[in-house]
Amino acid sequence: MRTVIFDLDGTLADTSGDLIAAANACFHGLGHGDVLDPAKDQATAVRGAMAMLRLGFQRTGLDVAGLEAQFPILLQHYSENIDVFTTLYPGAIAAVEELLLADYRVGICTNKPEGLAETLMQRLGVRDLFHTLIGADTLPVRKPDPDPFWAAVERAGGAREASVLVGDTITDRNTAKAAGRPCILVTFGPAGHDVVDLAPEALLHDYRDLGQVVRELIG
Repeated sequence: MRTVIFDLDGTLADTSGDLIAAANACFHGLGHGDVLDPAKDQATAVRGAMAMLRLGFQRTGLDVAGLEAQFPILLQHYSENIDVFTTLYPGAIAAVEELLLADYRVGICTNKPEGLAETLMQRLGVRDLFHTLIGADTLPVRKPDPDPFWAAVERAGGAREASVLVGDTITDRNTAKAAGRPCILVTFGPAGHDVVDLAPEALLHDYRDLGQVVRELIG
């Protein structure tokens, strides 16, 4: 069974606004204002909570010894405000529905904790479209280890030899490489056209073209 596995943050949805708001909530608590910028710091946001905290601590000169203590505070704020600014990328769900109608299996493989990813997809009203969801803590390892990708494929009922990963970062590129499978990188995520330098098997500029790109790679 042909299978398309999607990354979540920066691929299916622009989650950067809510992620940055959660980090800024930490800095407000530490006596600072909005240290991170929702527009300029998108690329850092999709790299995760610790990346945002490190950047903010560098900008403010805060003692990095207190960085890890902010992690649970950030996660708590994010979990309570997970879908305030987050939006699905234009055409993403129509493209997934097109794949389903063409008898593809579809799943999600993300480095967002599974519980948060499940909550977000439910809040966005699209969780039921995906056969499986593998998060950062579903298995003992996370991307770029290939095991989460393989779990997403196999739990969706797909075949390894007929699978492809759609993502937006070097983590996704390296995951596909480790699995020996093709990778499609979107150019509308936070990294923009910089993903060209990662030399994926295909680039996706618009979700309207996903079906054709997938067919060219796995039939």
